[in-house]
Amino acid sequence: MDWNGDKFRHTALVLCMDVGFSMSNSAPGQEPFFEQAKKILQKFVQRQVFAESKDELALVLFGTDNTDNRLADGGQYQYVTVHRHLMLPDFELLEEIQNSVHPCEQQADWLDALVVCMDLLQNETMGKKYDRLNVALLTDLNFPVSADQLDIIIGNLKRAGITLQFFLPFPAEQEECGQGGGAGDGNTPRPPRGKGLTKEQQNGLEMVRQVMASLDEEDGLEEIYTFRSAVKLSVFKRTEKRPMAWPCQLTIGSSLPIRIVGYKAVTEEKVKKTWTMVDAQTHRKEDVKRDTVFCLQDDNETEIEKDDIVQGFRYGSDIVPFSKVDQEQMKYKCDGKAFAVLGFARQSLIRRHQFMGTQAIKVFAAKDDEHAGVALSALIRALDSLDMVAVVRYVYDRRCNPQVGAAFPCVKEKYECLIYVQLPYMEDLRQFQFGSLENNKKFAPTEEQLAAVDSLIDTMMLVEESEGGVMEDLFKVNNIPNPQFQRLFQCLHHRGVNPGSPLPPVDAWLKKALERPEAVAARCQAALAKAKKLFPLKEVERKREQKTSADIFGIILPLSCRLKNTLHPFQYPHFIMCGGSSLAGNTLAYEPEDPGSNPLSRTLNPVYLQGGLSLSLLIVSRSG
Repeated sequence: MDWNGDKFRHTALVLCMDVGFSMSNSAPGQEPFFEQAKKILQKFVQRQVFAESKDELALVLFGTDNTDNRLADGGQYQYVTVHRHLMLPDFELLEEIQNSVHPCEQQADWLDALVVCMDLLQNETMGKKYDRLNVALLTDLNFPVSADQLDIIIGNLKRAGITLQFFLPFPAEQEECGQGGGAGDGNTPRPPRGKGLTKEQQNGLEMVRQVMASLDEEDGLEEIYTFRSAVKLSVFKRTEKRPMAWPCQLTIGSSLPIRIVGYKAVTEEKVKKTWTMVDAQTHRKEDVKRDTVFCLQDDNETEIEKDDIVQGFRYGSDIVPFSKVDQEQMKYKCDGKAFAVLGFARQSLIRRHQFMGTQAIKVFAAKDDEHAGVALSALIRALDSLDMVAVVRYVYDRRCNPQVGAAFPCVKEKYECLIYVQLPYMEDLRQFQFGSLENNKKFAPTEEQLAAVDSLIDTMMLVEESEGGVMEDLFKVNNIPNPQFQRLFQCLHHRGVNPGSPLPPVDAWLKKALERPEAVAARCQAALAKAKKLFPLKEVERKREQKTSADIFGIILPLSCRLKNTLHPFQYPHFIMCGGSSLAGNTLAYEPEDPGSNPLSRTLNPVYLQGGLSLSLLIVSRSG
């Protein structure tokens, strides 16, 4: 399985899984090895299906109750079944793995299964061209195997150019835990070598190591994975795309052109839009027809032709019509592709927060052009030595608007190039004014607080130095899959295979991928506690409680009382009678300072009521 990238363009791969009796055994509280191996198959096939990979897959099961393979004769290669021959992966294969792959009661020789896989590859790839032939074997090695034919098998693997990958429930070496493909993780069972493994597993592990070391002396053992680490590696990948070259000329003035070619190094990947409208019953796209008509907004809804419609641009309260001719004339006109150097600037003047756009482009000299290579190399090395950048005008093609960007020099051990990043125009900048914190003593931190924050930053560093003095990244962002893609494809697969069941929860490993690394979380606890103590958070209570009309005016009566003539001035001499439909739903009351006063009427100054209303109120009162 090509876990680590798109190194090979077209692969013939045989997935070979042990479904024998021992695979279904497990310790109390642990998931059986069979279920772990089945998840690896499912996730890898999902990955290939949604990536629209051109790799062809076959599925071989061993330890089955029956035998079905081309080599089965005279009691040889028993309990090995070719479940599916080489073909492109599809949902049918996913359904077969889900519904047809079950643990069985037999046991089979994993070397016999390997020979069957080799025979399948050699016969079904004959006359075809592949970049890689590979067998991925998932087993617990818990079956006695004879090493008599091992050298012959290794020789045939080499002659056929077939590569191997092993997936085991335990690491190949205890001391290699945390390194390479056999690392696993903190939850992977790690029995000491010679302890915890059966005699068959110990012998099988030695043979696996011998085979892998013979095929590749340097990196062979790195192709031995644990089940748990493989589940994480088999993430869904994006649709495979070949890098598209962008040939152009880098120009400095009018007399110095350099032939270049650009490649997108970083670009925002979006979910491929394959959603479509289908009939809810038949699930067929052909059963749904969509028509669009344009009508005038009149009583008859008069239908008009599409050619009688023009686009309009809203300008204030008016709409300015623009015909297609106007739109074509309004477009920016340019001669075509451009990568023109406008000048040079110091790298310190190009701030990181000014980077914009959705891509970064690596620019190389054109292939087989020695003069372009020498000229571009001189420019790159001069910029690098002076800490400068080239400010360029970039136009992708004649249909696109121009951009202004910075070309940074990049000098590596194996190559050198320019890296182009788009810069903002004036309208793209957002200017904000904030008060200064430097001259405000209220916000000035103490030395102890500054030291606490420094300590917190040190303990939360995501880069640490290993024993060999090499800096290691604890949080490799470029190895973290996009959770949106993973969740979408997980749900699509589940709905396709299980149309009636609820969607599954998000995988735990995917949630954990975006959390703080365990090593960082453990060592920063003390620094976090100190920072929390030095920067206490206090609940701020409101100084003035919000008062209601009842607190201000006293007794409240609903306005509906007056409207229904239920409020009589002789009964309630001190209540307000106020009108106006705008007060519907409000309640008012007023009690004069001197209850003994009995003016026939009094007009008050405007009073601001709850809800923001201002009225002149009329008091009607009568003494006893």
